Amino acid sequence: MREWCDKEAKPSLAIYLEASLLAALQLAAFIAFALTILSPQAVEAHPGGLAADGCHNDRKNGGRHCHRGPKAGMSSQPARSGDTYYPNCAAARAAGAAPVRRGEPGYSRHLDRDNDGIGCE
Repeated sequence: MREWCDKEAKPSLAIYLEASLLAALQLAAFIAFALTILSPQAVEAHPGGLAADGCHNDRKNGGRHCHRGPKAGMSSQPARSGDTYYPNCAAARAAGAAPVRRGEPGYSRHLDRDNDGIGCE
């Protein structure tokens, strides 16, 4: 009976290529994973910094918006004059109130971009 012996058998070129390709794919996957973990995470961008309490003025919607601290993720609406409030100029126009002048019900600074006293002009 003859014993099994692979001393003379050499791996083929295809096996070397397959092993090299597998190693290259594993390396690429590791690099992609490392870049994902180590890269800065996307955050909601806005100009300007934060105040000491972790909040900033929200010019788009009026009021303040918090990113850090105990109020993180919370927004506060500006003080409303009277019972009338328009979150934006589209709402003021839909209600037939545009333009809204300073001192009139519904006027708010976030509606007056150029601060001339007339909102939604």
